Amino acid sequence: MELLQLQYFLAVARLEHVTEAARILHVTQSSLSKTIQRLEEDLGVPLFDRIGRKLRLNEFGSRFLRRAERALFELEQGKLELSDLSSPDHGTLELGVTTASILPNILREFRKKRPYIQFHVQMLTTQEMVTLLDRGEVDFCLSSPPIEGDDIECQIVFIDPILVAVPKGHRLADRSSVSLTELKDEWFVGVKKGYGTRDLMDSVCKSVGFVPKYVYEGDEPARLITLVEAEIGIAFIPSTARNSREQIKYLQVETHEVVREIALLWHRSRYISRAALEFREVVVEYFGAISK
Repeated sequence: MELLQLQYFLAVARLEHVTEAARILHVTQSSLSKTIQRLEEDLGVPLFDRIGRKLRLNEFGSRFLRRAERALFELEQGKLELSDLSSPDHGTLELGVTTASILPNILREFRKKRPYIQFHVQMLTTQEMVTLLDRGEVDFCLSSPPIEGDDIECQIVFIDPILVAVPKGHRLADRSSVSLTELKDEWFVGVKKGYGTRDLMDSVCKSVGFVPKYVYEGDEPARLITLVEAEIGIAFIPSTARNSREQIKYLQVETHEVVREIALLWHRSRYISRAALEFREVVVEYFGAISK
């Protein structure tokens, strides 16, 4: 059994599509198919059910996938550990976020300490984050809501109030607070379902008797303020994401303590480099400072 066979198997098993897996792996479809076939011959069992041109992971494949993922995970951790030992001042931090509003400030502080460490950031839904955490493919995630899992460490770093953003000319703009029931006839702009703040506020609004009517649903939270300013709709905005623009007014929510928890997440078994440990310290220090 070869390492290449395992890597190819993982790609096909996760996608259940040879053509797409071959494209991602930058190999020909025939080469990929032959490699998977040799692996099945080595193991003595088929790993996929073949239905026409489609593949479906069977029971043998599902059981072997868990073992293969664990084996490749450990090899990747060894690679990370050796890289950290040989070049501690260089490398790349892999980060995932469901909330990006405070990330620039955190990265700015981190870069002061580690100017030669690069970072790669992905904006993720909660489910996408769970997948990458389970695979150990990210160093840390900043998530709202927190995520629980057998292999996931979760540290709450901030309790973030949710505010209502309205344009300056709005009927509620002269208020400092508003009850949720007063918003039942409003038009909203927001992120898509699957993002923490959206799912939280949909649930809270439903509990008081209405479902928010969205005229815009996107995957860029930073764009919402611009849409509110243009009077397209109002928005639920975490306090850490509010903007100081004069054309926007932020109202507190009455009667309900509407907050989101921001958590720092990591895989329990992923190797944490010295740079990654310093990043965690920066995150904790940053939220500690703005909590005062």
